[in-house]
Order: sequence, then C-alpha cells, then structure tokens
Amino acid sequence: MEPDGGRRPRETEDEVDLIAAVRAHAEAHYEDGGWDVVVECWSDKDIADHIKGATTLTGALRKLSGVISVYADRQADARNSAF
Repeated sequence: MEPDGGRRPRETEDEVDLIAAVRAHAEAHYEDGGWDVVVECWSDKDIADHIKGATTLTGALRKLSGVISVYADRQADARNSAF
C-alpha cells in the first residue's frame, strides 16, 4: 500500500507545471479572444480536464484551441451586434 493510503495524487508535478503554463499563457493573451474566460472563470481542474493527455504546452494549447475559438467567436459576435 502506498504511503498516502493507496490513493493516487490528483495531479502529478508535471501536470501542475503544465496547468501553470497554460494559465500563464492565458494571462499573457488575456485580450486575444477567449483566453480571458480561462483566466476569469476556469479552475485548475477545468484546465486539467481540457488538456488531459497533453505533455507539452504546445499540445495543451492545441487541445484548448477548439473551445477557445468558440469563446472568441461568441465575443466577436457580441461586439458586432452592439448598436
């Protein structure tokens, strides 16, 4: 039995680092359509769920590209429909 009672840790150190890198990217691109939603609304678990299986920042961003583009499209539609 493992020292922690047989429970597996929620995230490995690599996953924590990758989540932090995604969050840093989101903060650096806050104004670039969609990333503000990640900064303002997503928990680390939300990020982890969306990047599951990624091992690099590039891979994580690729996994996020679909959902981020949906947010960006919605934001653009809202701006374009303003009177």
